[in-house]
Amino acid sequence: MEAGGDTAVPAPGDAEDLEETRVPNEETGDGGGAREDPTDFGDGVLEETGSETKDQPPNLLSPLAQSESPSCSCGLWDPAASENSPISDPESSSGGQGGDPSDEDWRSKRKHVFVLSEAGKPIYSRYGSVEALSTTMGVMTALVSFVQSAGDAIRTIYAACPYPSPSVHRVTTQAQDREDHKLVFLQQGPLLLVAVSRTPQSAAQLRGELLAVHAQIVSTLTRASVARIFARKQNYDLRRLLAGSERTLDRLLDSVERDPGALLLGAVRCVPLARPLREALGALLRRCTAPGLALSVLAVGGQLVTAAQERTVLAECRLDPADLQLLLNWVSAPAFAAGEAWAPVCLPRFNPDGFFYAYVARLDAMPVCLLLLGTDPEAFHDMATCRRLVEDGMHNLGAMRTLAEAASFSNTPSASAPSYSVQAVGAPGLRHFLYKPLDIPDQHRQLPQFTSPELEAPYSSEEERQRLSDLYHRLHARLHSPSRPLRLIYHVAEKETLLAWVTSKFELYTCLSPLVTKAGAILVVTKLLRWVKKEEDRLFIRCPPKYSTPPASSSASTDQASHNGLFIGP
Repeated sequence: MEAGGDTAVPAPGDAEDLEETRVPNEETGDGGGAREDPTDFGDGVLEETGSETKDQPPNLLSPLAQSESPSCSCGLWDPAASENSPISDPESSSGGQGGDPSDEDWRSKRKHVFVLSEAGKPIYSRYGSVEALSTTMGVMTALVSFVQSAGDAIRTIYAACPYPSPSVHRVTTQAQDREDHKLVFLQQGPLLLVAVSRTPQSAAQLRGELLAVHAQIVSTLTRASVARIFARKQNYDLRRLLAGSERTLDRLLDSVERDPGALLLGAVRCVPLARPLREALGALLRRCTAPGLALSVLAVGGQLVTAAQERTVLAECRLDPADLQLLLNWVSAPAFAAGEAWAPVCLPRFNPDGFFYAYVARLDAMPVCLLLLGTDPEAFHDMATCRRLVEDGMHNLGAMRTLAEAASFSNTPSASAPSYSVQAVGAPGLRHFLYKPLDIPDQHRQLPQFTSPELEAPYSSEEERQRLSDLYHRLHARLHSPSRPLRLIYHVAEKETLLAWVTSKFELYTCLSPLVTKAGAILVVTKLLRWVKKEEDRLFIRCPPKYSTPPASSSASTDQASHNGLFIGP
């Protein structure tokens, strides 16, 4: 649902005008306001499967001292954290060298993602340099244009590869050979996104990843601005406006590879926290408001602690998990590792054509992040005051140390590592699970959430983590198949047994020991569901807080609403 009219802010008069509106990231961090512009298997359909084989650089935002009196644009700084980005390998980033399709290392990647314009202008490539891939992207554009000339649209190509490269040691079934590579195309306005994959992901799952990539781009520029730019100049090089955002896209795709739960389930992961403390933090956010404040988010280690929305915003439009996940990915950039920042950001599911003004700060020099979204471009000082009130309140509650301990679990290969072990369930044979509750009262307008434990042995290596992720993708695709959707799957794999189950109350994926029998699996799942029911107040936000804010100050732009935290177009 789009709320708040057609636009949030007027679009730029010219494409070049947007070059000064980039938001903070690893390479560009220009600040400033927005420019104009429990258990019953009786009803399940049990499908039992046999064992299947597996398969001059821009400046950056500066930290602002509390005594400073900045304008709505922050100063400039050069965060050392940007040099320590986990996605800094030039061979694995879009800004790296290489990328020639004849290069064996490039070809060995399991999945590629490309973004280009309708005119074939390269914008982004997951691996390699877009310059070296310009010819490849030209072929993609030609394929799309050829199909469009016949009045149709290309969606997916399945490319068989019966004779894989000798360097790729794998055994596949005949069906997998026939669909060794998938090419998924997604056109969003003037942008064309393409995924080339030899993973077990379905076309729908790959399309969901492409939508997430597109949303990340829109969060920087807005949909209306992108459309206006290419309406004026079809061969415009959008990389000029997205310079430095490539690592944000890389980090997004990396998180999908390492922790597929968020995208598969369409939900966000919450930090397990005692309910009294979470409610106290929610009440604290509710008390600390500012003119035009629409959304307050408290996060740690890429996971949600709590969030509070302005009452009218909550009534008009529920915060979409895709938008929140986008924000959590955005603020995890090294450019936000210290100090405070003020920058425009678009929430595509809320209103793809407008900006919020985002205040981002790390609290007490810890990985606890406070994100405040408002509609007043001049509200930096008010937001900074809110930050100090929240920080003082958290110290009084003793919440800082608790959240820091939760964040310590994030220093693992998974940026979204959970903070509890699967052993806490007390179900022998259970290795891992993904659980999403679906029985949410409509009146709560609750944010969709999921939970999962820490990945432990035998899934300690990156290869084993990837194999488990592939299994989850296969189960999800089978459950949600458009031609034959299932409610229950019991699958015996080579190294583990899996059970996936979706009901009106929950969606569950479990990974069990290979020695667990079908009856044993049912007992394990029963124990797991009882444990989740017992711990749900700690694992999930049951009743999200909401508040009312005073109207934005009269100094706010006349192109924005001064109430409800909504954008209203001119």
